[in-house]
Amino acid sequence: MSSVLLAAPEKVKESPRMHPARRWALVVFGAWLLWGVYLVAPDQQAVVTTWGAVTSPRVLPGLHYALPWPIQQVYKLKVHQLRRTVIGGDVADIPLGRLQPAASEFLSGDMNLFNVRVVAQYSVSEPRDFLFRAEDVDKVVGAVVESELARRMAHTAVDNIMTTDKVAIQNDVLRTAQQSLEGYHVGVALSSINIESVAPPPDAADAFRDVAGARADAIRYVNEAQGYANDLLPRAHGEAEQMEQAAQAYKGGKINHAMGDAARFDEVAAEYSKAPEVTSTRVYIEALEQILPQMRKLIVDSSGNLDLSIIGKDDNSAAPSK
Repeated sequence: MSSVLLAAPEKVKESPRMHPARRWALVVFGAWLLWGVYLVAPDQQAVVTTWGAVTSPRVLPGLHYALPWPIQQVYKLKVHQLRRTVIGGDVADIPLGRLQPAASEFLSGDMNLFNVRVVAQYSVSEPRDFLFRAEDVDKVVGAVVESELARRMAHTAVDNIMTTDKVAIQNDVLRTAQQSLEGYHVGVALSSINIESVAPPPDAADAFRDVAGARADAIRYVNEAQGYANDLLPRAHGEAEQMEQAAQAYKGGKINHAMGDAARFDEVAAEYSKAPEVTSTRVYIEALEQILPQMRKLIVDSSGNLDLSIIGKDDNSAAPSK
């Protein structure tokens, strides 16, 4: 009898279960890694630093990834947003119309003090420089604009500042202040410089208003006089030209008339030399033809009888008496 030996089945090894602490650590680590996904909006740009040093100075809009804090850190900026700073007061003072005299007084080129409030608008041009070059970029922009404004106004008379040169001053300050800011590398681009108000100090306000009123009156008088001259001179030139043309026409008529008389006299003289008696009789008759129609005539017959009663009548001609 043969014997069959049956092998005992091997015992299946069980995998050790993961420790709960390790599992939680993996979950936290995965969440930490996912925390690095970030979105840059269309009106934003971002700067990424690694252990405090800038590694991505300009991240454009879109979905991006950075290692979470503390390894990397993301700073987002609205680069297209217009920021503003006020020289001569605070932003909160503008709706109330208040001035801060110590911050708003400037000296003109003709040594006059006056108060000015200026609003400067700017945007972010270089995110890295804007974030890390200066502690307070707004104060830097305000200080640079104020310095350039004081320099420009120190070379301009106060009357021009308050009237005709405001736009030129704004453009000049915008250009020079932008150059200075680029030298400081603060990452901003000036978009506008607007002089909102220019006013004399309160103590001299009445005198300034009187001078401004007198200047306005002088300009108005000059304009009125110029308008009167512009209206009078063309009429005078027209009348003079008309009189000259009339004189020329009168002159031409007289010359033509005289030449006609002279030509007619020459013809009569020529005919007279040919037949003096006939010509003189004809000239006499022609003269009578011109004179007699204008005169009252009385015809008396050869006997000399005349009816005197007809002399007092108004008739231009009398009937012949018999």
